[in-house]
Amino acid sequence: MSGYEVSVQQLNDLCANSEGCYQMPTHDVDEVFPRIYVGNASVAMNKMRLKKLGITHVLNAAEGKSLMHVDTNAEFYAGTGITYHGMPASDTDHFNLSIYFEEGSDFIEKALAHNDGKGKVYVHCREGYSRSPTLVIAYLMLSCGMDVRTALATVRQKREIGPNDGFLRQLCHLNETLAAKGK
Repeated sequence: MSGYEVSVQQLNDLCANSEGCYQMPTHDVDEVFPRIYVGNASVAMNKMRLKKLGITHVLNAAEGKSLMHVDTNAEFYAGTGITYHGMPASDTDHFNLSIYFEEGSDFIEKALAHNDGKGKVYVHCREGYSRSPTLVIAYLMLSCGMDVRTALATVRQKREIGPNDGFLRQLCHLNETLAAKGK
């Protein structure tokens, strides 16, 4: 492995706690990076809670009507002042979430720039454990120049996460692509 190659196992190790175990998130929502919140469906469905948190933008990484998705859309947030963006991603090893990395990163960037840099974005999926943290990690890599280990550790420091191996592979590939471009 060259210096910029990272294995899925190395990333899985970063997700585990000090005993080497994976944990589901202990909170419904956590601020994982300044003004970027990751959380679950219950917070996404609670407009009052989002307003209390000062959320200006919502990125739903699990848009859809099945049990593994969260059925919200722009109309759901109508009248709240919250800007919505949805991605119909599935939490499976073979789902290509990387097709949304740039789009998600652009949305997060616009959200943070909103209101003269005072915007706050809530990125969620069903549990805030796999899809949504993966998109935030991709954002940190694409927009903040972090390598995959640093980006994952940054999010993991604030929230228990466990992106599936397919998503971790896609983040490893993004890491290699960015390193090859010298970013």
